[in-house]
Amino acid sequence: MSSVLSSIMGLSSLKRKQAKMFNVRIVTMDSELEFSCELKWKGKDLFELVCRTLGLRESWFFGLQYDVKDTIAWLKMDKRVLDHDVPKEEPIVFHFLAKFYPENAEEELVQDITQHLLFLQVKRKILEEEIYCPPEASVLLASYAVHAKYGDYDPSVHKPGFLSQEELLPKRVINLYQMTTEMWEERITICYAEHRGRTRDEAEMEYLKIAQDLEMYGVNYFSIRNKKGTDLLLGVDALGLHIYEPENKLTPKISFPWNEIRNISYSDKEFAIKPLDKKADMFKFNPSKLKVNKLILQLCIGNHDLFMRRRRVDSLEVQQMKAQAREEKARKQMERQTLEREKRLREEAERARDELERRLMQVQDEAQMANEALLRSEEMADLLAEKAQIAEEEAKLLAQKAAEAEQEIYRIKVTAIRTEEEKRLMAQKMLEAEMLALKMAEQSERRAKEADQLKQDLQEARESERRAKNKLLEISSKSAYSPAPLSANALPPDGTNLNFSTENLSYDFKDTDMKRLSMEIEKEKVEYMEKSKHLQEQLNELKTEIESLKLKERETPMDILHNENAEKGTSKQSNFKKLTLQSTKSRVAFFQEL
Repeated sequence: MSSVLSSIMGLSSLKRKQAKMFNVRIVTMDSELEFSCELKWKGKDLFELVCRTLGLRESWFFGLQYDVKDTIAWLKMDKRVLDHDVPKEEPIVFHFLAKFYPENAEEELVQDITQHLLFLQVKRKILEEEIYCPPEASVLLASYAVHAKYGDYDPSVHKPGFLSQEELLPKRVINLYQMTTEMWEERITICYAEHRGRTRDEAEMEYLKIAQDLEMYGVNYFSIRNKKGTDLLLGVDALGLHIYEPENKLTPKISFPWNEIRNISYSDKEFAIKPLDKKADMFKFNPSKLKVNKLILQLCIGNHDLFMRRRRVDSLEVQQMKAQAREEKARKQMERQTLEREKRLREEAERARDELERRLMQVQDEAQMANEALLRSEEMADLLAEKAQIAEEEAKLLAQKAAEAEQEIYRIKVTAIRTEEEKRLMAQKMLEAEMLALKMAEQSERRAKEADQLKQDLQEARESERRAKNKLLEISSKSAYSPAPLSANALPPDGTNLNFSTENLSYDFKDTDMKRLSMEIEKEKVEYMEKSKHLQEQLNELKTEIESLKLKERETPMDILHNENAEKGTSKQSNFKKLTLQSTKSRVAFFQEL
């Protein structure tokens, strides 16, 4: 009875415990996570759990986003999760996304996971055309995305058609040119092949370095109206606040850096921005939707805090993270150099083995050819000897016939008929016999000369046979060649025992190593300036190559605006500097008059 009661009590306590939990699903850029949360959990509790699970320490860039009817919202850290306007169905879905973007990805991002998640998010926004990207930059970015996924280009593996199932370019770019899928793949592959030697992390960073210079990178747009009721767009990003015309999201009309803004507030329908310049008036605007007021304020506060944080000395935590990242980078670089050295030695050993095999095949071919030449020489010598023997026999036969003819002449002379007629006939026969004997003698002499010539040919054939035998002996002595042993650092030519364990590698970060690394970093800074110039040249070259295939009638308003900016030489950075040269007061006045 007591056991039954305890079972019932345990079941009821379990139900009470389950009733105090709710399930959430966290969707990241490359995975999904599910958690059971307590009812009392605040946004901070759930957010920190997700960051710990992902191993993410640079949490200040990210947030948990959820959908609210026709807009989006971010989970507040100091508010209970269930107190937000979230769906009631479980699991409750949140998207773990970058809420704030770095000004300079290469300088600010420390962890690989931070870089990877930001790379995936920016790539998706470009492909979905939330960030405008010109065609030539789209091709170059696609090549870095391919490198990040597939590693170094290998023509034996990455054959034509290997990108057929990949989404690499915005549909707008594909429709703008009269190019087939194969032509786009060829252009991307050409750029991809030039990135050989980079790691996945380096390819992703190159992608972000190009993407952060795009005009719409990291900008959140909101529809607003100024005091005159003019429809405008407010852009909030890492640099400050920007005011755009509704049809032009690329080029702001006015910009206010965060260091010029003292205070941001809103009440009901109106936002108020108080500049740091006391001479400047407070400027106000009205968002088109009341629901976005809190979102605008969150983004302004967060971006302003990060803007000021970047310009202060790093906190101890960030300094430690950067130190660990530098050590990790140095370790990976040394490990990669070791792998490259091992790979180079293996390739050299394989080339040496291939060269030896080629030489062996060559020697074997030469030996076979010499053997065949020897056989032909022996056959020729036998044939010439047979012909010489036949010629000698013919010469003997002709000599015998000549002797018989002379005997016949002598007999005719002895038995000549006394009569004149007989004498005449006998004289004629004697003449004929003499002519025949003379002819026989000539033929005998010619056959004797032929026999001598055949003997001479036989002698030459035997001499050729002797030379062929000597060459065969010489080649046979070459085939006995044994290659010199490889050096201690080289790998065995047959490719065996090439595996090695990275667990046995040890690295001692001595002062000399770190100094050398510092010198390399300085060298990389110089190279970066050269690469920036090379990047612009590469983009111009890509643009020139595909320009002839462009269908002008398919250009979007964004394409036209970008081309106008390019013709003027206007970039994101140059335009921002130009706009901020004016005084804050004049910019506020200009905003009110728009």
